[in-house]
Amino acid sequence: MQNPYQSQLDLLDHQIAETTALLDDPDMAELAASEIEQLETQKKQLETLASDLEDAMNAESGQTTIHTNCTLEFRPGAGGDEAKIWAADLMRMYARFAETSKLKIEYIDDLVIKLIGSTKVQSDEQTIRLTAYELLQYESGVHRVQRVPETESQGRIHTSTASVAVLPEVASTAVEIRDEDLEWQFMRAGGAGGQNVNKVNSAVRLTHTPSGIAVQARQEKKQEQNRKIALELLRAQLWEIEEEKRLKELGDARSAIGRNRRSEKIRTYNFPQNRVTDHRTKQSWYNLEGILDGGIAEMLVELKTEMEREEDSSPVM
Repeated sequence: MQNPYQSQLDLLDHQIAETTALLDDPDMAELAASEIEQLETQKKQLETLASDLEDAMNAESGQTTIHTNCTLEFRPGAGGDEAKIWAADLMRMYARFAETSKLKIEYIDDLVIKLIGSTKVQSDEQTIRLTAYELLQYESGVHRVQRVPETESQGRIHTSTASVAVLPEVASTAVEIRDEDLEWQFMRAGGAGGQNVNKVNSAVRLTHTPSGIAVQARQEKKQEQNRKIALELLRAQLWEIEEEKRLKELGDARSAIGRNRRSEKIRTYNFPQNRVTDHRTKQSWYNLEGILDGGIAEMLVELKTEMEREEDSSPVM
């Protein structure tokens, strides 16, 4: 069932685009800027309503995942300090994509972001709207970079890696989490934040003692909001573990394609050749600088199309 708010969101996008064109007119710029702000506010309100409705529809149908928003985690791999820089570069790439695509972005913790909403993209010569999760669901895995680090004095090419995990929102009924299995810690938030940083223990660290999984949330000023975010992130990680077990037990051939598998090497970013290659589909894209600046929409759509084609053709064992 299509979300009934979608047509209204499409109309708002059209109105925003038309009004943005008026910003170049000195006589209309101030009025246009004010109208754009109002339209953007209406759009955010509608996106919230659309997301809430989808949550309710998923709960009613028994779905465990909510294919709208997603959390991205970045972990440095092999390569020392260069791997840490690479993980941050990857996070910036997806954040820039979110900004240019009008997706809402929340910074959960160092190297953890959440993307919210949907965006229009071109696919097979037509414009379609896809959610953040629909676009990014195949980005989980190890991303390898080959380049000369800024700290390299002799111009040698280094290879570094970082893993990306794309976690969908998970319905609260999908994973059982007992209160007695949770260990909460509260601390002062780091980074910018004024007096709140110094006086309030708003940051949260949550540990699930049976699994040892620990998550953090600190971007909100109120502790209660960070508690909710941390619990959502923990639920998504526990769901990911259970999903991997389920696929392994079923022997589903589609699990070999690599969705939601952090350990699979999926892509190489080769700076000397100005090329990005996805090892699952054998596709390559050029203009590496533009890609790392968030220009990944075309790549994501092409990859999604190819991966879904492979999934459809994979036999279930």
